[in-house]
Amino acid sequence: MNARLKKFFRVLGPGILFASTCIGVSHLVQSTRAGADYRFALLWAIILANIFKYPFFEFAVRYTSATGRSIIDGYARKGRWIVWAYFFITIPSMVIVTAAVTFVTAGLLENLLQANLSTDVWAVVLFVVCVAVLAIGKYRLLDNLLKLVGLVLLISTLVAFVSALVHGPVPQAPDFVPKELYSITGITFTIALMGWMPTAVDISTWTSLWSEAKTRTTGYRPTLRESLADFNFGYWVTAVLSIFFLTLGAYIIYGTGTELSNSSAVFASQLIGMFTTAIGPWSYTIIALAAFSTMFSTTITVIDGYGRAMTRTLKLMTGSSEEPDSRRTYLIMTVLTAVAAWLVIAQFLNNLKSLVDLATILSFVIAPLAGWLNYVVVRAREVTDEYRLPRWLNALAIAGLAFLTIFTLIFFVVWFMPDWFATTFLP
Repeated sequence: MNARLKKFFRVLGPGILFASTCIGVSHLVQSTRAGADYRFALLWAIILANIFKYPFFEFAVRYTSATGRSIIDGYARKGRWIVWAYFFITIPSMVIVTAAVTFVTAGLLENLLQANLSTDVWAVVLFVVCVAVLAIGKYRLLDNLLKLVGLVLLISTLVAFVSALVHGPVPQAPDFVPKELYSITGITFTIALMGWMPTAVDISTWTSLWSEAKTRTTGYRPTLRESLADFNFGYWVTAVLSIFFLTLGAYIIYGTGTELSNSSAVFASQLIGMFTTAIGPWSYTIIALAAFSTMFSTTITVIDGYGRAMTRTLKLMTGSSEEPDSRRTYLIMTVLTAVAAWLVIAQFLNNLKSLVDLATILSFVIAPLAGWLNYVVVRAREVTDEYRLPRWLNALAIAGLAFLTIFTLIFFVVWFMPDWFATTFLP
């Protein structure tokens, strides 16, 4: 048993990085908002999104385990046009997603330090630190640090969740009027919630790149079973945590008349206050530090992921003879990502929820294409029989593509024809 555990922890890494990416805006912001605004009415959306997106993240791990190469290289084997398609869906996602994640992190940092600086200034500080850490340490430093960085928040969330269940939901205010889910606003938020649940489908390539990097740095190539054990651990932990945050929002905020703020700093204070209500005021500093650490790990992981993905994509698009992960290109891409994201943040000051919804909706509408790309590549000829998809996973992938496509079409109808949709489908 000890030998097995040792082997598991040696392989553990990409799955933890994946979890670090997920346990951020989708959980701290969107899941909490879902519970605070609609109680448990959106539990089905969280569960279905986690189930139907699962195959497309699993495919990236499966392809790398089968071939030793990232799934982006698999795109190139199917045709350069697929790499170009991935490039074009990644560029807007790269900028908006990084901006949304850093916006929330900046608010938590301001709340933690109690220093009155604007969000865009805190964002500059975060971007400089993240790019510097990645320039110095890259994957090995990231792999070693982030295995433990979310542990305090994980334990705190579990304690707060149990405490909330024990004490029950807070009493509703006498004049409380619940928000209408079956409305244009409610449906738009539902799609935004699913956009990052557990995270955006297009960043499934990162897990593949991290797995490839892990193999290079350790010299050990894990089996498919080991790789999937690492990935599944990270994936399903994030899925369960999203339900915990939904419950906290439903039990502690719903019915009180409290509106989650558009200011990142005020939202951070409300978020941490939610934990202290469940656990006790004594935990404020611990929760503030844990929440910031978790979001900081998300920010640095997102910048690293986009830097790696775009470095490999540009190499395959241009046919460059550089090494697969050119350090120079990687650093340039991380800097460009940070600068572009900061420009977006500067346009959304004091408008946190709009930026987050924009990022999550964008991720959802490109999810069908991103999922289809992974599905095509994992069924390619170079994936040998022992790595082929089991029937249940193939069926789930087809159902997942249908699920993502249907809700994407619903979003476009709601967005472009809201009056017709409201009069035709809404009560």
